[in-house]
Amino acid sequence: MYDLIVIGSGPAGEKGAAQAAYFGKSVALVEREPVLGGACVNTGTIPSKTLRESALHLSGFLQRGFRDAVDLTFKSEVTINDFMYRKDVVVEREWRRIDENLRRHRIDRYSGTARFRSSNEIEVTNAIGTQILEGNIILIATGSSPYRPAHIPFDDEFVCDSDTILQMNRIPKSLAVVGAGVIGCEYASIFAALGIEVHLVDGRTSLLPHLDREIVRVLLGELQSKLGVVLHLGCDVEAIEKRESVMHITLKNGTSFDTEKVLYAAGRNSNTGELDLPAAGVTMGTRGLVIVNENYQTNVPNIYAAGDVIGFPALASTSMEQARVAMVHAFDLKYKTRVAPILPYAIYTIPELATVGMTDEECKAKGINAEVGRAFYRNNARGNIIGDTKGLVKLVFDPESLKLYGVHIIGEDAAELLHTGMMVMQFGGTISAFIDSVFNFPTLSEAYKYAAYDGLGNIALKKKPKPAQVAQELI
Repeated sequence: MYDLIVIGSGPAGEKGAAQAAYFGKSVALVEREPVLGGACVNTGTIPSKTLRESALHLSGFLQRGFRDAVDLTFKSEVTINDFMYRKDVVVEREWRRIDENLRRHRIDRYSGTARFRSSNEIEVTNAIGTQILEGNIILIATGSSPYRPAHIPFDDEFVCDSDTILQMNRIPKSLAVVGAGVIGCEYASIFAALGIEVHLVDGRTSLLPHLDREIVRVLLGELQSKLGVVLHLGCDVEAIEKRESVMHITLKNGTSFDTEKVLYAAGRNSNTGELDLPAAGVTMGTRGLVIVNENYQTNVPNIYAAGDVIGFPALASTSMEQARVAMVHAFDLKYKTRVAPILPYAIYTIPELATVGMTDEECKAKGINAEVGRAFYRNNARGNIIGDTKGLVKLVFDPESLKLYGVHIIGEDAAELLHTGMMVMQFGGTISAFIDSVFNFPTLSEAYKYAAYDGLGNIALKKKPKPAQVAQELI
């Protein structure tokens, strides 16, 4: 009998198992794949972000701003092996890191597919046979997989999802990406940076509607003008057909075009189909989602769930924290009792963008008085050095107390830069924190100071009496 059985070795599974083991609990971890890390390491976050860096390097994109005489085009002799090389290296290193972490915490590993027999019993099946594990607490951390609707003709060669696109045997000359969510936008920009003709299709009329609209407008401009992405927004797919060596895509508005490959990236499903959750009495929602409370506890008290399997926000960063909090609650450890209320969010498109807190649009919708301060990379010494002239740091804050409500960034190192603003928000700080601080020069971080100054300037302009008001006061 184990204190804890964890199903899945992705970010939630690994960190949940390690959290319990750190406090002396006996832990078993079950993984059905031959490698550790889940979708995050093998088909999602780590591979896609590594491919982004490969695209930036191989295309010469990071050499922007240098002499025009320098050839920055993607070299035709670069092979798929060149493109995938760094991804393979990084993934293998992550396998070793996770394996070492599990060994260090003395966590027992079981290879096979897990299925509930009861609320305390897990049946593990592999090529050798079946084994029964018993546990006082069980953590479901099985992650999610790409949604594959029946009407899309997936063959994983010409029509792929975000998993099987990593198995391509050559770099295509053209690509249609269906779904302009986070994954779709990231892959569209990655392949476009390589000089590939990219069509980005989505039935919604706006790109990434949950993000700051000004930041998204900058992204749109860069995708279209610099990377050459052809956008088809507000256009659902009518049909995808194979015609000889190309895929023919027809949209519901009548538009049609041909590409060599299609990436369908519109939604994900929780990996719960093989778990037989009804056998344990666990309640589920749509697309296999496991329903949990604020402690990540299901309706069965000894069964917890964390990560993509419970749905939004489905980020590696939050998944880790959810699992840690779940295990603290499960074993009454008096340690980490909640996930931070302020969560950072990054999208690794080209250019990169990141956000935390409220946008000015959200403040307006909620009736919250807010002011904005901006600092553009083109006015920043470091921004000019690296040639990123489109970057922007945007602060949203209370014009009276100066309390920081949100930070929204697009440009190089946006995901890293965001944490400075997030920490100020975490401690209830104001934009004065940036004005009072000394930043290294030249750095992109210095943009925080000038965004704060810009915000103060905007407040002063609004307080300045208009000419008609002045005339009236003089009468």
